[in-house]
Order: sequence, then C-alpha cells, then structure tokens
Amino acid sequence: MRSVAETPRQAAFDPLQGIRRRRRKELKYGLLFASPVLLGYLIFVLGPLVFTFLLGFTEYSMVGSPKFVGLENFARLFTGKEPLFYDATFSTLYYVFVSVPLGIAFSFCLALLLNSKIKGRAFFRGLFYLPVVIPLAASSIIWLWMLQPDFGIVNYALGLLHLPKFSWLSSDTTVIPTLILFSLWLTGNTMVIFLAGLQNIPAHLYEAVEVDGGHTLHKIGYITLPMSSPIIFFNTVIGFINAFQTFVQPAVMTQGGPDNASYLIVYYLFKEGFQFTKFGTASAVATLLFLVVLLCTFVLFKFSNSLVYYEGRERGR
Repeated sequence: MRSVAETPRQAAFDPLQGIRRRRRKELKYGLLFASPVLLGYLIFVLGPLVFTFLLGFTEYSMVGSPKFVGLENFARLFTGKEPLFYDATFSTLYYVFVSVPLGIAFSFCLALLLNSKIKGRAFFRGLFYLPVVIPLAASSIIWLWMLQPDFGIVNYALGLLHLPKFSWLSSDTTVIPTLILFSLWLTGNTMVIFLAGLQNIPAHLYEAVEVDGGHTLHKIGYITLPMSSPIIFFNTVIGFINAFQTFVQPAVMTQGGPDNASYLIVYYLFKEGFQFTKFGTASAVATLLFLVVLLCTFVLFKFSNSLVYYEGRERGR
C-alpha cells in the first residue's frame, strides 16, 4: 500500500494540476487582450443602454439634474398627451412590415438572377451593390431631387411615357410607399448575403431534380428555398432591426411631413430629445422601441424551428 507521506509528492507531479494552471494562465492572458473590447462594450454600449433606460423614468432637459417622475413619461405616451407618438408608431409599423418582406423578396430574386450564368454578371453585381457604398444622406438628397413633383426626373420620364405623375414625397398617401421604394434601392448587402448562400447550395441537388424531370420552379421550391431558409431568416431578423431604426431618410427627405405622415419613431425620438430637449420622453420612446424590436426578434426565433431548414438537423427540432 502507498503511504500517506507520498501523497504531496505525487500531487506535485499531478498532470491535471498542470492543465488547470495552464488554463488559468490562458484565461488571464485572454481577458487581458480582450479587455479593450470588453471595456469598449461596457462604456459605449451597455452603459448608455442602462443610462437610457433609467433616464426614461425621469424628467430631464440638460438643465440641472434629472428629476424622477416614475412612469409619467410612459403614461403621457400611451394616453395621447404626446400626439405625435401614435402617428410615429403607426407610420413606423406600416413602413417596417411592408418594406422588410418586399426587401427580402426583391433582394432574393435579384440574387437568383445574378447567380445565373449571364453576360456581365460581375458588372451587374457591382452595380446593384453600389448604392450601399454611397453615403445614405447623399443618396437621400439625390432621390429628393429625382422625386421632386415639378421638375424631378422621375415625373418627367412618366410624362414622356404618358403615364400619370405622382406627388411622391409631397402627399401623405404616397410618402411612406415612396420611402419603401427607396429602401428597395438599398438592398445590396442583403443581396450579397443571399448570393453567398446560393453559391453554397450543392449542384448535385439540382441535378437530381433534373433527373426526376423537374423544371426551374421545382428547383426553387424544393431546393433553393429550403436550403436558403437560414439566410432568409438571418436577413429577415437584421431587416426588421434596421427598419425600426430608420432615421436618415425621413430626416433628410421629408422632416416628418407632409402632415406628420412620415414621422418615423427614431426621427420622433431624435426631435423629442435634441430639438425639444425632452430627454426623459425620448429615453422612454427608446426603451419602448428596444422592447418592440426584442419582441419581434423573439417571435421570429420562436417560429424559426418550424420554418428554417438546417442541413444535418431534423425539421422542427
């Protein structure tokens, strides 16, 4: 039998102890090298997020210190004492739930076309991605000139074709559809992600459909859409998050008009905070926006198991 006196000596040569010591050392150096990113996240992301949430329960106008008012800011929003809040909410929901599905469908069809063997494919890929490179404010000003109802090039082209002209951004019935149309011009990132996903679909799956007598619609319905469903899901989640945060287009092109029809929620938040210095109300709106985006993301993930096909995993599990 081994004596008790041998135990410390054996422990000194315990390989597990050396592994633990090495892992602690690796963790220490890992945290050291990751500390700039972690500090940046705490200072510039998590800190402002918590501060905004707390500020939503106060009355603060950058003069003096914040005054705690409890749920008063939220009550004013929901009871209609801030009338533009409901206008901004309905306009945002209209914009988001129309522009995101249309943008996903448009960019996916565009990716399908640019994934096929056509002449000048590389040129068209760069051409459709180009709007993403142009600064959004500059693009908004260009579109504002193009859609000007009197001398804009779009109405001029419609006149040459003997088609009816539109007020575009000057009418409360057409301003949101016009902003949705403008959002389709900015689907270059989504198109590129779809294109990358389409190029990863194995070619032998399409060949199997051809052997079975299938045509193009069979390939899209039975191969392309199921295999692209993870990419569609990803782009849908990112699309909803980005659409709820739309700010530059109404700020540059419409300033919330006409008749407050394009007062999207982030533009409303900006006006409340930085023009009227009602930072408590603006923070309450930001908190509600965060909760709505979180809810939409949760719902999308809740239904993802039944709608998204992951290769190597059974459906619905």
